[in-house]
Amino acid sequence: MTRWFGEIVQYFEHRTTSGVVEGINNKLKLIKRSGYGFRNFERFRRRYLICWHFPTDAA
Repeated sequence: MTRWFGEIVQYFEHRTTSGVVEGINNKLKLIKRSGYGFRNFERFRRRYLICWHFPTDAA
């Protein structure tokens, strides 16, 4: 508790969390795992962009 006290107080003062950022990081990690083995960085980058702009999951 004492280690994270500042962050805990920050939440109660401003009611903001890092949930959106954590969601973005999680999605990027999933895309990275699915692209394992790409030899060309430009193809990997395109895969990121396509998956980001055209999600395949039904939410």
